[in-house]
Amino acid sequence: MEPPVTGLAASHFLEPDAGPVWGRSADSKVDFPMPQPIGRDLNDTRHRLVDWLANRLPGASRLRIEDLRGPKDTGFSSDTLMFCLRYEENGIDCLKEMVIRLEPAGDFQLFPEYDVALQYNMMTALADTRVPVPEMYWLEEDPALLGNPFYVMERIDGQVPSDSPPYHSEGWLFDAAPEDRERLWNSGLDAMSEVHKLDWRKPEFAFLKVPPPGQTSIQAQIDYWENFMDWGLDRSQYPLINTGFEWLVAHQPQEAEVGICWGDARISNQIFQNHEAVAVIDWEMVFVGNPVADLAWFITLDRVLTEGIGLERLNGVPGKAASIARWERNVGRPAKDYGYYEIFAAWRFSVIMARIFLQMKHYEVLPQEATVDVENLSTPILRSLLDEAPKV
Repeated sequence: MEPPVTGLAASHFLEPDAGPVWGRSADSKVDFPMPQPIGRDLNDTRHRLVDWLANRLPGASRLRIEDLRGPKDTGFSSDTLMFCLRYEENGIDCLKEMVIRLEPAGDFQLFPEYDVALQYNMMTALADTRVPVPEMYWLEEDPALLGNPFYVMERIDGQVPSDSPPYHSEGWLFDAAPEDRERLWNSGLDAMSEVHKLDWRKPEFAFLKVPPPGQTSIQAQIDYWENFMDWGLDRSQYPLINTGFEWLVAHQPQEAEVGICWGDARISNQIFQNHEAVAVIDWEMVFVGNPVADLAWFITLDRVLTEGIGLERLNGVPGKAASIARWERNVGRPAKDYGYYEIFAAWRFSVIMARIFLQMKHYEVLPQEATVDVENLSTPILRSLLDEAPKV
């Protein structure tokens, strides 16, 4: 059995280049191979898509799909497909590069629900804002065509910092000049800041869930993640996660200014051209809350991908203090309660990592006796932050 490629699981562990990808078990310091994505019949998929697209482009003729593939030209992927669409319309030859994002398949999901409509609606709503996003074309919520709901969007040329291997260890950002690394980080942070300037009350964002009356945004988040744990983990097996949850409940801050939170805010979810952010992608974790949660996630996940696996940060990449100060200038207010949301970020990531490694055990990528779901690259950061924090 092979696991589905799902959101964070894919981005942190599966880089579908040639051959297996290697992850690291933080407790054993032993590398293990990661599986390739689930294959699909590309010829059948092409025929299905041509008919589907013809109904959405009634003025098009000689419509054809070329170079249908998964990421990095593997030719297959369970949740992402790319292709070139050629057709004629009003005597003009048209060419569009497109991406399909499908709801993940499989019998062991990373999240209890995955809403492609939410992502489609979010990026559609951002089209007329200063947040750079791809152009959105169509949403298909009927799973009959490709096996799962999906949306189609513009494919933007550019570069994405890699999580696997981490961009601090090798790759195009590793090879860049320090001043280019600084420009990239700051551009990514600035693009995130534009999200936080938006008014979530505007009609175009009416599809977003908001905290119920009488509940603060952090209370709503704590409720969500408690339900996540009850759904996805045997809580008795995770003492550090339990300690972290108790701390978060006991130290909830008062409500601050609420805004749209990207949710999975990091440079690996952005596309760059010449070290400038040209697209903000992956909105499956979007929520309404304190945007400091995004800022803390942006900074803390970079710490996880360095300190958590014994890497030095690259020269030129701005540090925590500089990043907080830049965000505060961008949005015009202080990063209130940053320390709380820093622990919240490390804790959430530890919960997600536990579920990811359980997923790998389920699909027999890891042996059942492996303890990497309990101790991994995220847990040293969470433990350190809790050690430094006020006690419950």
